[in-house]
Amino acid sequence: MSARQVDEDRQQGEFEVTEIAVASERQTAIRLLACIQAAGDANDAIRWGSDVVCVLHSQSRLQALDFWMRNPDYLANELLTEFETSGERGLLTIAQRIFDDREPDLRRLPMVRYLFGAFEPLDNALAILRAADLIRIKREGVPGKIREHLYLLTSAGEDALGRIAAAAPELGWYRDRACIVARVAGEQGGKALKDRQYLQAEYAGTELSHLIQPVTDRVLARLAAILEGLGE
Repeated sequence: MSARQVDEDRQQGEFEVTEIAVASERQTAIRLLACIQAAGDANDAIRWGSDVVCVLHSQSRLQALDFWMRNPDYLANELLTEFETSGERGLLTIAQRIFDDREPDLRRLPMVRYLFGAFEPLDNALAILRAADLIRIKREGVPGKIREHLYLLTSAGEDALGRIAAAAPELGWYRDRACIVARVAGEQGGKALKDRQYLQAEYAGTELSHLIQPVTDRVLARLAAILEGLGE
């Protein structure tokens, strides 16, 4: 299905979704586990324990990664930006598939904009992972002045994610999507990622304590223009 056809179907109401989706704590836990594995740094993991596979630095980075997991249209926009820079057709294919699969309508999990950007309390979902020793959380700093949260993925966590992903395609989606999100994020820290997200007018223009608005229509039009320019 072409980007233009998807756009026309949405305007005609064929893909209308009226309810705001909400993830369960267990779904959120799987999503976060996938993000920590995909974007974690394995270089200094061993210093945290022989069974630590990788380390994800900072809560703000985790929140920024989660934003792209939860908002496929924003992720597609980043993929188009990278495509325009690199010319890598695989990025364009992924962006197109996001819309072909109706992800902005079916998989969007809105986040609230606070003073420092998109945020949602993750304590309950992280507690599920910690209780099973799939991750450990360390804090650098002193009580009252925590500089950074560190999310340590254990070998048990890596094994669990592998089993979860193999159990069903729907669960494997989390691991695969987190790898795409991690690629888009690169090595940038949480503040830099949130600054990138703030470049979108809909994000920056959302009132504090309100749900961040989607960019679906604008990104669909951008995708259609790119495909037209390629003669597709």
